[in-house]
This record gives sequence, structure tokens and C-alpha cells, in this order.
Amino acid sequence: MILFLALLFVAIAIAGFTALLIFWPLALVHIRDRHPRLQETLGPGAFFKPAALGWLLRRGYASAGDRNLDGLATPARWSLLTILGGLAMAGLLWLLSELVA
Repeated sequence: MILFLALLFVAIAIAGFTALLIFWPLALVHIRDRHPRLQETLGPGAFFKPAALGWLLRRGYASAGDRNLDGLATPARWSLLTILGGLAMAGLLWLLSELVA
């Protein structure tokens, strides 16, 4: 049962990854088109750059004061949190299954 729940959390992480693949590029295109200073901060190839993902987790987009950017970046942030949380819980459950067995 523990490993089933771990697999379920992996599935949740995959769902978060799917949402990230939808919203993060949209947010990056919005930044490219309307916020050149933020674009310079993130740099080229920001899609999977750790610094850009950290910026997303820290809500760096909130400093722009753009509600449209907030509407695109907030779901991307939540999906990234879902990925991290799902993988963390799956790892903890796998570790628990190893300790119990």
C-alpha cells in the first residue's frame, strides 16, 4: 500500500509537470514581449534554468505589477510546487517502505 501511494505521488508530480509545460512557456513569452528588464534578468534559455525556476518559486514575477503575468506565472509556480511536493512525498514513502521491509 505504501508503494502504491508513492506511485500516486509520482503521478501527481507528472500532472504538475504537464501544467508547468503549459503555463511556464506562456509566462516566458509574456515576459519576453512586455517586460524586457525581467527578460534580461532571466537570461536566454530560461525554460529549465535553475535560476529562473528559483525566481519563479520566489514569486519574482510579482515585482512587475502585471496582473496578466501574475495570471500566467502563478499556475506555473503552483505546478512547480506540485512537482517538488509530489516527488518529495514519493521519496519519503519509498524510504518508509524500505525501512519497514
